[in-house]
Amino acid sequence: MSSISVRAFLVLALATSGSAPDPSLSVVIANDNRVPAGVLRNDTLRLDLAVRMARWYPESDNGPYVDVAAFAEANRPPQIPAPLIRVPVGTTIIATVLNDLRDSVVWTHGLASGEAALDSVPIEPGETHTFSFIAGTPGTYLYSASPGHVDRGPVARRSHEREQLSGALVVDGKDARPDDRIFVINIWGDRIDPTTYRNVLAINGKSWPYTERISAVVGDSARWRVVNGSERRHPMHMHGFYYRVDSRGDIAKDTVYSADARPVVVTEDMAPRTTMSMTWSPDRSGNWLFHCHLAFHVLGRSRLDGADDQHLTHGADLMKHMAGLVLGMNVKPRNGAALRAEVNWARDARKLHLFANERPRALARTPLAMSFVLQRDGRVPAADSVEPPGQPIVLTRNEPTQITVVNRTHEGTSVHWHGIELESYSDGVPGWSGAADNLAPMIFPKDSFIARLTLPRAGTFIYHTHLNDIEQLTSGMYGPLIVLERGEKFDPSRDHVLTIGWDGPDIPSHVLINGDSIPGPVTLASGFVHRLRFINIGPAGLTTVSIRRDTSVVGWLPHAKDGADLPAMARKKSPAITTLNVGETFDADFDPPPGEYVMTFEPPPGVKIRTKRIIVR
Repeated sequence: MSSISVRAFLVLALATSGSAPDPSLSVVIANDNRVPAGVLRNDTLRLDLAVRMARWYPESDNGPYVDVAAFAEANRPPQIPAPLIRVPVGTTIIATVLNDLRDSVVWTHGLASGEAALDSVPIEPGETHTFSFIAGTPGTYLYSASPGHVDRGPVARRSHEREQLSGALVVDGKDARPDDRIFVINIWGDRIDPTTYRNVLAINGKSWPYTERISAVVGDSARWRVVNGSERRHPMHMHGFYYRVDSRGDIAKDTVYSADARPVVVTEDMAPRTTMSMTWSPDRSGNWLFHCHLAFHVLGRSRLDGADDQHLTHGADLMKHMAGLVLGMNVKPRNGAALRAEVNWARDARKLHLFANERPRALARTPLAMSFVLQRDGRVPAADSVEPPGQPIVLTRNEPTQITVVNRTHEGTSVHWHGIELESYSDGVPGWSGAADNLAPMIFPKDSFIARLTLPRAGTFIYHTHLNDIEQLTSGMYGPLIVLERGEKFDPSRDHVLTIGWDGPDIPSHVLINGDSIPGPVTLASGFVHRLRFINIGPAGLTTVSIRRDTSVVGWLPHAKDGADLPAMARKKSPAITTLNVGETFDADFDPPPGEYVMTFEPPPGVKIRTKRIIVR
């Protein structure tokens, strides 16, 4: 993840795109997926497409560019993502695809129904292929093309990514109302040397902060379709609100969940080439984000027009501390709606102090140990005291809580209260949270910020930095946030929090469990139900957690994900194994008989597996 200068990157981008710089190239139009492509007459859609070189400005319209292969309709500008195909169920789709590239075969995918959509069809340079199929089961699908060689197939991802040639294919049911929004994720990238990979990550053809602003009004019901047109996973996280996942699909099928099986989440992992339909409804005004929670997919240094030094970016423009796969949502109050009851924060709120601290580390993977330290009594913790990760902050549902965050580190920071349904100004995104005339600032060194939390539900949540994420997260600036029902007490002998993080920014990195690379054993009392709370807040990487006795996976009772109760059909005894991407939490009840068990944390290949002994007596 090292970086190069913008100028060098642009020269490379143009050189590897298959074309020398050519001012005659058509300019890519960012496709907002509002207007379907082709001509629909009666029950037949006719669509003429071409794959040709074009100039793409993924940031500002007069900023840096890359020359790429993109889809275009006949006699229209090229688009990223690819033109939207949207038809009623039963429509016959007749699509011709011209390969207008001079030196590459184009491998097409998805222009068919059902399992046939998985087939790859090569189109030689200058040749045209006609696809004809009937739009089958209603749902959200995708189609794509990949430049490559006829004898070797598409170019391998390890060399570079050419995923801007992906688009949405939506089949509407007979009574469907197409009043939803469609968002397609695309990636373009190149390997510069063995340790350096630079890419452009976009939603509907633009990278934050140039992505579309989504407008909504309190009380609206918003229906979105999200298409992962890339070969990477993306845990898609929403700030401030939960969303309901209505269906999950891919290039060949889409499965609609029954009413009792629809998960409610703040983060949903999307595997490569998959789709999701979702519904959400804002009940508070302000600015919010919907973004991939992989830190490397939203880094400011991924921007073509930005400084590589994250610290310079902080001082220059807070809107540019993020880039890539980020959407901004502007929620307005509803005229005439009843005002929310105001909290008397001075009188009614519980008040806590949280200190952002640091100290140097010797012979370690990060130069600093950093963490949030909660003041436990009347004494202020020492400035160099660190407890990576931060200890659990335990709060009570429906109890207003005011947390003063004091920054005693060398640089600006912030705190995002991940999964908490709070007011926008306290959400923790500097320069964005709040409203146009009152935006939350960065917490400068030797300064403080008061966050006001509303706590409408009990569950397992996270607090973590939302600035200079790679350095601060991998140095320890995160922690669990537990919300209990009124009258409940947190008993660490029955309530066990297991937080997954990284020690250092390198890939593959060292995974930590509760800040420890060699997790010690835990002793549980038999005859009691134990709550296990898992949190994954590393900057990247799936982790599969399992509990075994000898070699057999034992059982547990899944309870919640992201602080929300699981659907009824998912809350039943099942094997004790779950997979969490970053930004996800998972709760399960564990009632083991006496004996010895092994809890395994299995990160992606190449990263050391961690285990924790469980002794039940």
